[in-house]
Amino acid sequence: MSPRVIPLVDPESGPSSRRLVWLAQDADGVPLGSASLRLFLKEGQAHLAELEITVHGAERRQGVGTRLLEAAVEATRAEGRRSVVAQTQQGSPGDEFLPARGFRPVLALTYARLSLADADLAAIGEHAEHPHPGYQLTEWDGTVPDELARSYAESRGAMDDMPMDGTDYGTVVWDVDRLIAAAEAVARRGELLHTVAAVDTADGRIVGFSELVVPCDGLGDAQHYGTAVLPAHRGRGLARWMKAASIHRAHELHPMLAGLLTDTADDNVPMRAVNDALGYVPTHRAVEYQLDL
Repeated sequence: MSPRVIPLVDPESGPSSRRLVWLAQDADGVPLGSASLRLFLKEGQAHLAELEITVHGAERRQGVGTRLLEAAVEATRAEGRRSVVAQTQQGSPGDEFLPARGFRPVLALTYARLSLADADLAAIGEHAEHPHPGYQLTEWDGTVPDELARSYAESRGAMDDMPMDGTDYGTVVWDVDRLIAAAEAVARRGELLHTVAAVDTADGRIVGFSELVVPCDGLGDAQHYGTAVLPAHRGRGLARWMKAASIHRAHELHPMLAGLLTDTADDNVPMRAVNDALGYVPTHRAVEYQLDL
């Protein structure tokens, strides 16, 4: 019997995106899988939707994923979007499922982990403390301080030319309200957002940043959310400086933390070099797929 797909209501609607969710059930109401469609709302990304489909292992190859995908694609078209993207681990069932249904690969990503038990923390500390004439580091937890908010929002443009290959990802437009909403979302999950930023001492403006999200109990692995430097300030070692400072500070504040996770587009050669220099070890690769509507 064909699975029943039920639309659900997601109460977590924010200023930058909203979600549509579907649940697939069998005739007895047993859950078989789900789909989540994130609809971006801000200027620069209002053409885009991001899809995630999960099907229980025992229920695969029985049409559950296809039914969920059909519901999500129909909704994407109804919302007037031109592209839907989905990410899957290389070699996983999704890596076969998506291209068989019209998605094309547009971006390759490498995921890596720094084991703090194995890391050369002394060398990382030296990177963090090494002076960079004309620049200084600042840091904060949670929401950016008011006096830095506008400069920090402008520095987010450092991500605009991040290698995205053929992905129709658009441009993420950051303002102070979006910064605050993002920090508050992390806090609501009970996690800790720590940011290190590089400041140009000539004018006091932020020219780069490195964000890290740490579990509230300080255990397990923390997750890097982004590290970037404005184009005019690249080639001076600021990215490695900020990321090293972020690692150093995380270990200092959370000595039981096991490791730090990061992901980088394969074409982002400079950031991959930073990760290699700091001791991150690749764990797996993923592929971003896109369906053009």
